[in-house]
Amino acid sequence: DQGVAADLECPNHQLLDDFLANPPEENYSLIALDGITNPQNLGMIIRSVTASPCHGILLPKQGTAAISPLVIKASAGTLFKSTLIHCDSLEQALTQLTKQGATCCTLSSHSKQSLSELQVATPIIYVLGNETEGVSKKVSNLCTAQVRIPMSNGVESLNVAVTAALLAFRHQL
Repeated sequence: DQGVAADLECPNHQLLDDFLANPPEENYSLIALDGITNPQNLGMIIRSVTASPCHGILLPKQGTAAISPLVIKASAGTLFKSTLIHCDSLEQALTQLTKQGATCCTLSSHSKQSLSELQVATPIIYVLGNETEGVSKKVSNLCTAQVRIPMSNGVESLNVAVTAALLAFRHQL
């Protein structure tokens, strides 16, 4: 059993500085991941965002699942077509993005404002938190907007990959 090695180039994967130098359009939208450690969730998020009009995923090196065969499988191969924006630290990235006029938004079941009521005329970054802990306090403090997805029948939360899909397709539905 010799195994196989491959070196792949993903042209839509970029560093944050490159994205900031050439954003895709004036009012772009991104999904930022804070502590998403489950590789299957990461893969499903990549698949949904790649299929949507959302402009990409902000993926920090710290505290996020590494790109692995499991992530590739869960993404159904869309990882190679996805727009991933790599950054060292989510806190630093959000600080840079907000300095350039972006709005950072977290989701909370306790928010008074529902997602459908959110109106922004700036680029928007939806920040999704860890499957257990949610968005970290440091990251949450950088966000100026907070919304909820209304739910029925006593359901308190959705899987992070499902939430990412709803956000990624928000403006198309």
